[in-house]
Parts: sequence; structure tokens; C-alpha cells
Amino acid sequence: MKPSIATKLANLAERLDEVTRLLSTEEATRDMEAFRKLNRERAEIEPVVELYHAYQSCEADIATALEMASDPDMREFADAEVKAGRERQEQLAAELQKLLLPKDPNDDRNVFLEVRAGTGGDEAAIFAGDIFRMYVRFAERRRWQVEIISESLGEMGGYKEVIARIIGQGAYSVLKFESGAHRVQRVPATETQGRIHTSACTVAILPEADEVGEVELNPADLRIDTFRASGAGGQHINKTDSAVRITHLPTGTVVECQDGRSQHQNKAQALRVLAARIKDKQEKDAHSKVAAERKSLVGSGDRSERIRTYNFPQGRVTDHRINLTLYKMDHIMDGDISELTNALMSEYQAEQLAALAQEG
Repeated sequence: MKPSIATKLANLAERLDEVTRLLSTEEATRDMEAFRKLNRERAEIEPVVELYHAYQSCEADIATALEMASDPDMREFADAEVKAGRERQEQLAAELQKLLLPKDPNDDRNVFLEVRAGTGGDEAAIFAGDIFRMYVRFAERRRWQVEIISESLGEMGGYKEVIARIIGQGAYSVLKFESGAHRVQRVPATETQGRIHTSACTVAILPEADEVGEVELNPADLRIDTFRASGAGGQHINKTDSAVRITHLPTGTVVECQDGRSQHQNKAQALRVLAARIKDKQEKDAHSKVAAERKSLVGSGDRSERIRTYNFPQGRVTDHRINLTLYKMDHIMDGDISELTNALMSEYQAEQLAALAQEG
């Protein structure tokens, strides 16, 4: 194990002792927010320290076995113990390195999923609908909840734009690499000559802010307009100005919401989406200096960048960032995208591990 990693682990072991001591004091529960933070910190550190102690124990067992090897009667047994111990030690070291990788603070958050039709006219809107359903079915497989915030239907089906909130533990960690341009190659239902068309939609995955207060929204910077909701909804939706449009004047960001039953509901949902979009922009600006490190895997974050192609005639889905091609179109469009999301996460972790190995 590299000295730099051993030092980090020793420091974490000391910190766990300190956090445990702080939590056991009588004053611990006087500040409940601080108490919750300490509990979260302990929950994060404890598995790492336990693994580190297992690594140290393994190290001690190897040392004992090496001492035994000096006895000719015990040499064969000792050599076997040393070999097994070193294999176990390598396995523990690899697991520890993964646990030491920088954790994205947004990983456990819910997300806002935004899908917009790109180039390709009616077929692009139909494809946007297909991609949205793919994510909805994926969420259902994981028992996550999906709430549609707003939608603009395509004339021939699908969506010009749809925004949904996905509620589930770790949703952002699983879906964060889905942002970008998704391209489709297929014969549209509207095509009479049987020609293959290429069209696209863009996907954005935004981590939800814990609460609107996490992003400072100055009321003076907001213009809030109400209007009559359009589309299905019965008599109620046509008689009241329940739909809400919020414009964030400094950035020009506009959010509309009309799917809720009341103006109050729609305003609350619109503020959530607005906060998530502004949070996303703030974080992208803050991380612009290190964007090159992630570009090889997740791209620059520019939504015009093509990340994946769905070729229906060949039943082929290709993720261009990791050169992964799968011939299981039906399964993928039915929401079975775990092979894609897992491969992207593994590649990202491999890049992080390589960066960790280059540290002093």
C-alpha cells in the first residue's frame, strides 16, 4: 500500500474515534443539526476504517506466517498461509482504494430528468418519448417514484419537452452520466419509402437541491406569472389560472409548471426545478477548471455532444464515450439499462483510481 493511502486511512481511523467520542457526550444532542452531521460522517467513515483494520489484521497474519516459515516442519503450511494472506491483502487494498475515491456530494440526491426533442421534427419528438419511457421503466425496476413536472406533447406523439422528478436513493449516482445528446437511426412510422432517418433528443440529469433555500433565490430576481393551464384536465383546469411560469431574471432561466392541481403546488414545483437548474449551473461553473479530467468519460456536459446512438435496424446501442456496443435494443428501450449505467460508473472509477495512484 502506498504511504499516502496508508496515511489517509490512519487519519480516518483517528477521526472515527473522535466522532464516536463526540457522539457519546451529553452535549451531543443539544444541536440536532450538528448531531445529524456527525452521525452521517460516522456512517461514511466506519466501513472504510473496518476494512482498514481487516487489512492491518491480514498484515499481522502474514508477518506471523513468515516467522513460522523458519521452522522446517511448518514451512509448507506457512507458505500457503502467506500466499493466501497476500491475495486477501491485495483484494482488501483494492476495495480500500475504491472507498477512498472522492465522493460526489450529489450522489444520494433525487434528480430532475429533462428530455427535449432535437433535430428530426416529428420523429425526434417520438424518440424523445421513447427515451423518456425508457427512464421511467428503469426507475420502476428500481422502485423509484416518477413525477411529471411539465410536458409539451409532439404533434405525432412523444414529447417536444418533458421534465420529471425521479425520487429514489442514489438516483443521481446512477443516472448522472446520461446527460447529453442521444441519437436514433431507424425508419420512422411516418416514412412511406422505408428510408432510415437520423434524429436526436437531449437528456439532462440535474441533482435536486435539498431545499430551495440551499440555492439563494432572491425574490427580487424572480418574475412569477400565472396563466390558464392547457391540455387535458377537465373543467377545473380550464377555469383557473393555476399554471405558473417563473423567470430568473439574472440568468434568463424560465420554468413552467402546470401539472399540479393548484397554483401553490405548481409554484412550489417550479421553484424546485429552478433551484436545481441554478445549482447545476453554479456547480458547472465551479468545476470548469477540472472539466478536462471528466471529459474523456462523461463529455464536457454540453448537451449538443452525442453520447449514445440507438440503431434500430441493427438492434444496436452504442455508447461512444466508452466504446460499448450492446445488441439488446428491446431490453434497453424497456428500461433495462443497468449494463450501460454500471459500465459508465466502472470506467469513471477506473479513471479516479488512476488519478489516485498518481498522487504522492
